[in-house]
Amino acid sequence: MLRATFQHLPGVGPATEASFWRAGVRDWRDLAGRVGEFGLGPAAAARLLRELATSERALAEGDAAWFGRRLPDREHWRMHSEFRDRTAFLDIETTGLSPYAGIVTVVTVHGGGATRTFVAGDNLEELPAYLGRFPVLVTFNGRLFDVPFLEACFPTLAAPPVHIDLRFLLYRLGHSGGLKRIEERLGIGDRTGVEGVSGLDAVRLWQEYRRGSAAALDRLVRYNRADTVNLEPLLALAERELEHRLLPPSEPPGAERADARALAARG
Repeated sequence: MLRATFQHLPGVGPATEASFWRAGVRDWRDLAGRVGEFGLGPAAAARLLRELATSERALAEGDAAWFGRRLPDREHWRMHSEFRDRTAFLDIETTGLSPYAGIVTVVTVHGGGATRTFVAGDNLEELPAYLGRFPVLVTFNGRLFDVPFLEACFPTLAAPPVHIDLRFLLYRLGHSGGLKRIEERLGIGDRTGVEGVSGLDAVRLWQEYRRGSAAALDRLVRYNRADTVNLEPLLALAERELEHRLLPPSEPPGAERADARALAARG
């Protein structure tokens, strides 16, 4: 989807992007080859070609942050397919709802061919360096919960520059509610062995572990891992649905140029 994206280009918003798609322009190279069809003046056309070349270079160099800075936050999902191997799915467990009234207990990072769990009092301090390997982060409500908690726990934490928050992405598709409710509704995710465990149970399990129950920690880790790993198929579903909704059937070249001419006027 990233190569079919044009909103990272200066002066291109959703309407102009949609006009390119309707005209059959579906990737950067296609637009570069047809730039003369959209009523751009020589200076604007040259500027657009430079931006397209810069896009190709940034992608070849794996510079996710470059695209993250230029794309609206709500469109960061478009980057996942190109940075799949460098995407971290993440979920945390805590003892409270506020980073100032609770602590981070367990964190799982799923990505790069591995699933790794970090536990307070054991190896949690290794999380920032490990997370730094990934330029793309995927969470469920992480903008409001997971990331603020981690930033309070690790004041020098440098969160990945691209953040796909599935809570808001799925809501955009009409899927509201908490993570487990959405999983059940869509029939996605595996919670074998931790069926029925809730966030409140996670707090209780941590307390039991602190009182000496290794079994409680094992169950808590399995619960946290399920929360994390299940994010991957949910993102895949959201990507498919959004691509289907956004990309219309191609029309003959020249069918839609009005919005592109508006781009030329702004240039």
